[in-house]
Amino acid sequence: MKKYSVAITLAISMLSLILMLFGLGWTIQNQFFSKGATGAIEQAKSVGDVPAEKDAKVIVALGDSLTRGTGDDKGKGYIGYLVDELEEKSDEKISIHNYGVKGYRSNQLLEQLKQSEIRRKIQNADYILITIGGNDLFQSGQTFLEMDEKKIAQTKEEYLKNLDSILTELRSLNDSAVIFHIGLYNPFIDLNDSAATTKIVRDWNYETNKLLDERQKAIYVPTFDLFQLSVNDYLYTDKFHPNAEGYRLIAERVASLITW
Repeated sequence: MKKYSVAITLAISMLSLILMLFGLGWTIQNQFFSKGATGAIEQAKSVGDVPAEKDAKVIVALGDSLTRGTGDDKGKGYIGYLVDELEEKSDEKISIHNYGVKGYRSNQLLEQLKQSEIRRKIQNADYILITIGGNDLFQSGQTFLEMDEKKIAQTKEEYLKNLDSILTELRSLNDSAVIFHIGLYNPFIDLNDSAATTKIVRDWNYETNKLLDERQKAIYVPTFDLFQLSVNDYLYTDKFHPNAEGYRLIAERVASLITW
């Protein structure tokens, strides 16, 4: 009887995981993934873009839905809370240019950097913030459903190659701006196989951090620990993106690293 109960429990847990990942995939495909790079970029230009002020510190934010603030019911995202944090600790004027695009992967961000308007903003930036890699790794939840180690390794290799090219391109446009890359948390840490998913995300973050360490004025910002103990308290209802509190945690950490 005991073995039978355990089997039922495991079956229910597995079914719950599959349903959650399916729902996550559907949400991302229908709401978060952009429909073509050009259209998405034009949309990004009009969102979260604070007009430049003379003598202001210029921050350019690049990346995916975390940069756009998906999941924050207040519509601010970590960028909005970051501005609040910086304004509290300094009298400096801040000019924000947010080019985050929902669903972006590293290859799409690399392509975005060809846009003349974005290149111009980057050239004038004091700080460049990046969130990228989550969509490369998680792939609508499919990665943790299949657990194909060979495929994950190949995906990571392609991502690191793209990230290296992104950093090279950013530095060619601006040799003095400080670049911050915000690392990944594990939204699935409370589910079965948490040890396996945690290892995958930690390895991904480690390689990202290592790549940043090889660059001048490039800083890796960890977020894994912020969500580790109480992940569900800081996730939106899709159980993937941060909620307002999750974004505040990320903003506080980034703000603690910015000095001027």
